[in-house]
Amino acid sequence: MSLLLAAFLLMAADGCNAEVRIVNDPGGWIGDYVARYERLRARGEAIVIDGYCASACTIVLGIIPRDKICVTSRAEFLFHAAYNPAPHGRRQTNREATDRLYSLYPSEIQRWIDKRGGLTSRGTLLSGASLAAMYPRCPEEETQGAIAAHLPRVAR
Repeated sequence: MSLLLAAFLLMAADGCNAEVRIVNDPGGWIGDYVARYERLRARGEAIVIDGYCASACTIVLGIIPRDKICVTSRAEFLFHAAYNPAPHGRRQTNREATDRLYSLYPSEIQRWIDKRGGLTSRGTLLSGASLAAMYPRCPEEETQGAIAAHLPRVAR
């Protein structure tokens, strides 16, 4: 089962470069995401965050170089403590895994998490203006927004 269920590759016009678009990724095992993102980093892949990226998916911010990541207006990250399944459908926080997860984030993300109480079981959402202040908008979205702003309005 692929852990990046809704991520897909888009080939650039020249056929040489690819980008990975993360649209709706609920996360999974930390080690699987570390390995996946390290492979993408080694290949020089660009990452477009175009929707929900939660849990281990958020490791992308620490492994992929900042200049290879852009976000759309739909991008949102959910950060929370790592956990192990427990009896009766419950979750038990895994402190060691949480510390590892936290250590993978860039310092700017760590400071943002710290200001909101750290990695907890309830989680914290990063999106909108706060996210846009940390990561660049994707170029195609900026162009689409500029075009839309100049289109005449149609009466209905």
